[in-house]
Amino acid sequence: MKALIDLILQFGDLNKQQIDLILSKTKILELKKDEYFSEAGKVPRYVGFVLEGVFRFCYYNNKSEEITNYFIDEGNFVVDNQKFELQLEASEYVQAVTDCKVLTFTKKDWDDLSNTIIGFEMIKANVVKKCLMLAMERRSPLVSEDATTRYLSFIENFPALINRIPLSYVASYLGITQQSLSRIRRNIR
Repeated sequence: MKALIDLILQFGDLNKQQIDLILSKTKILELKKDEYFSEAGKVPRYVGFVLEGVFRFCYYNNKSEEITNYFIDEGNFVVDNQKFELQLEASEYVQAVTDCKVLTFTKKDWDDLSNTIIGFEMIKANVVKKCLMLAMERRSPLVSEDATTRYLSFIENFPALINRIPLSYVASYLGITQQSLSRIRRNIR
């Protein structure tokens, strides 16, 4: 819980009473590997702060191939933010890649914090902006690089994840086949 408060305090000042209110609105949710935090076709129920574990955002393309968009690990918020805020059906899945423990807020509790704590709306906006920037920084270089460079960039950007997630998800994220990934890994050893 300290990590959540530390992150929030990067974007605004809160007193002890406000921090206690935020913590009182959280509930711990534990997900087993492969369970969904949010599913395509359903309205996202929570915004979560990852205490333990790794999530991936993924979807199925028009060929029914599973595509991994990005990964979220400890110390970050996990949410399909636009769909959560507007309470619309998600177009992506948010799946636990490992067993996960998350501090969650319901939509009502998340909104109550904005309506109760002066400046919390701005704090939320800045947290979301940081999360989006992080996702873009990790994703955008992958578009123009060759497969080997994309893999090396992945290792550099996600050093703690490479041994925690299945190679099939890494390959999907990199936009290559698992066989290609195996060949790349052999060639760089």
